[in-house]
Amino acid sequence: MHSKIERKQKIIEHLNTILSLHSVVWLFLIVFLIHDFEEIIYMETWFARHYHKFRHKIPSPFLKITDQASKVTTQQFALAVLVELLFLVIATLIASEGMDYLLFLGVNIIMLLHVFMHIGQSIYLRRFVPGVLTAIFFILPYSLYLFYRLLVEKVVSWSDIVISIPFGFLLVPIVLFGHYLAGKLLKTND
Repeated sequence: MHSKIERKQKIIEHLNTILSLHSVVWLFLIVFLIHDFEEIIYMETWFARHYHKFRHKIPSPFLKITDQASKVTTQQFALAVLVELLFLVIATLIASEGMDYLLFLGVNIIMLLHVFMHIGQSIYLRRFVPGVLTAIFFILPYSLYLFYRLLVEKVVSWSDIVISIPFGFLLVPIVLFGHYLAGKLLKTND
């Protein structure tokens, strides 16, 4: 057991030496894109193959939005992701230039919570859901390492992280707008 902990510490120390904090901040966009590419690639076909099998399991408050999501095309989802990406580039740029970390921290907290949404969906539906693999293997380790680095290097404090949570919820209307725009500009599956 001691050797596992020591190996993990060595990996973290190695990452600390090869990655500047500036690079760690910009890696967020790469991790986001890897995750969202998984969703873009699988979402439409996954819904077409599986939605009829589990629609009856969806709690009624979520049924309308899930029915709408089941009709989203790959192109629509990609456009919505592009809108979200533009917002995240701005948040990342502001943080990387040291101007302010609150928006960047907030969206990263939302992304970290998003991991557990994917895990919860997979457990509840008892099946793979698009995005769960990259959420677990990319977003989760990246988020933990990002917060570790920001805290260890005293760039932010725990109170900054807590204060940033409402800023993260600014992402919600951006995502909704992206899907609205995609629905208006591109044809939906019916």
